[in-house]
Amino acid sequence: MTDALVDLAHAVALGSIDDEDHHAVAELINSPDTLLRTEFQREVDRTHAALAQLTPEVAPPPRLRAALLAAIAAE
Repeated sequence: MTDALVDLAHAVALGSIDDEDHHAVAELINSPDTLLRTEFQREVDRTHAALAQLTPEVAPPPRLRAALLAAIAAE
């Protein structure tokens, strides 16, 4: 897999892809190259797993939700 595809897999795992990246992912998913699709998905999964180790799930304080809803309502 090329460095560009590894970077794309990382962007997918981070949820930070733009329209151009969406197009590239769609082409990859529709590619007849089964091995490439599998390697790409494996890299996305590995990146998700690594991120899960780095970012513990912590529930935000209840007051944060109330503040966000109030800010949204104010707009």
